[in-house]
Amino acid sequence: MSSPNAESTAFRSALEVIRAVEPRVADAIGAELADQRESLKLIASENYASPATLLAMGNWFSDKYAEGTVGRRFYAGCQNVDTVEALAAEHARELFGASHAYVQPHSGIDANLVAFWAILADRVESPALKRAQVRQVNDLTEEDWFALRRELGDQRMLGMSLDAGGHLTHGFRPNISGKMFDQRSYGTDPATGLIDYDRVAEAAREFRPLILVAGYSAYPRKVNFRIMREIADSVGATFMVDMAHFAGLVAGKVFTGDFDPVPHAHIVTTTTHKSLRGPRGGMVLCGPELADQVDRGCPMVLGGPLPHVMAAKAVALAEARRPDFADYAQRIVDNAQALAEGLLRRGATLVTGGTDNHLVLIDVSGYGLTGRQAEQALLDSGIVTNRNAVPQDPNGAWYTSGIRIGTPALTTRGLGTAEMDATAELIHIVLSQTTPGSNADGTPSKAKYVLDPALADKVSRQATDLLSTYPLYPSVTLA
Repeated sequence: MSSPNAESTAFRSALEVIRAVEPRVADAIGAELADQRESLKLIASENYASPATLLAMGNWFSDKYAEGTVGRRFYAGCQNVDTVEALAAEHARELFGASHAYVQPHSGIDANLVAFWAILADRVESPALKRAQVRQVNDLTEEDWFALRRELGDQRMLGMSLDAGGHLTHGFRPNISGKMFDQRSYGTDPATGLIDYDRVAEAAREFRPLILVAGYSAYPRKVNFRIMREIADSVGATFMVDMAHFAGLVAGKVFTGDFDPVPHAHIVTTTTHKSLRGPRGGMVLCGPELADQVDRGCPMVLGGPLPHVMAAKAVALAEARRPDFADYAQRIVDNAQALAEGLLRRGATLVTGGTDNHLVLIDVSGYGLTGRQAEQALLDSGIVTNRNAVPQDPNGAWYTSGIRIGTPALTTRGLGTAEMDATAELIHIVLSQTTPGSNADGTPSKAKYVLDPALADKVSRQATDLLSTYPLYPSVTLA
């Protein structure tokens, strides 16, 4: 383990080097640390990476081109990149029990694109090459190439609807995935907010997708991946799971058996930040059947790998393999459930009535607010959240009727269930004392709100006091 003095020296020295070139960037970096130290960070998709992970990104690996894979690069001089990429993949395989790991994706959407195109290559392109009796697409005739392009663009995907908690990258029109696939969605039961597996099976039988996607960004319950795989198999679909949000709960063995996607899915994608507590980036896990196609992610859909980020992934994944990470993952869920219970006791309405994972979704229409009004009022009060649609949301995806909150970041700081109840109290105070505002013409506004600045300041100070016992990066001093 490094010493606190070593970590402080490293970051102070880095800022001095940066300040000598562009002091405004150095100031912004320092200000960001100060802001994060003083705010209750409840964004479910954010966390705090360790000093070792952060430092692994600022080095000479940033200067390298490394298209290809370990041992098969298109550039010379990549032996050290091979080392860190192989280490990151090794840690990922061991951590998740996967036979193959691809650690090059730059983000979650990149990981999903790699998975989509690996499936298309396996299910559509490879059979076309066999029919034409050629080895690669460059060998196809113009007529066969035209036919293959049309076939690739005429495939179906079934995924969770956005308002039920799904993600934009699962086939929705504003995202490239929606332009690639003919997509339909499965939702949740209107009464409970839970996935109805019988309805998912019915939708799959009717639509016959090439890909069935499970995973979410705002669904506060577990998913039974065994049942989802059975549904996929029943219609001949490839089963893909996007576990970006809950990868840390899988790594920490909080989600096991039917709720661990790795044994059940054909292919799994994830980010490496969020609950996994690593650098911003993506990753793909799969079996041997799709490994070769996945490894063609660059240049299929990715630009050159980012070796400095792969180095940070290796560090973070090594950290996640330590015994204390399982305790951390369990505390994430314990804290989320305590936060949910605290909100429910104070009269808040929660989608599905609670949580099994790291996130809680508040329906703020019970406070007479839109999600946008609630998000900004909380931000004024030192509580960082994000607005989110709820099932059948009447306010749409921009204004929304919900607030999504999560516990990975505060759990990293060391806050426990008692602090989660105190956090629920602060959230309730702000939301119950905020009222909708009006437009200039007197009509009701979905964005403007009224909150006593003195109350916002008081809550902000209470939030800072709550965090004072749990300093962020205590080993790092910049002064």
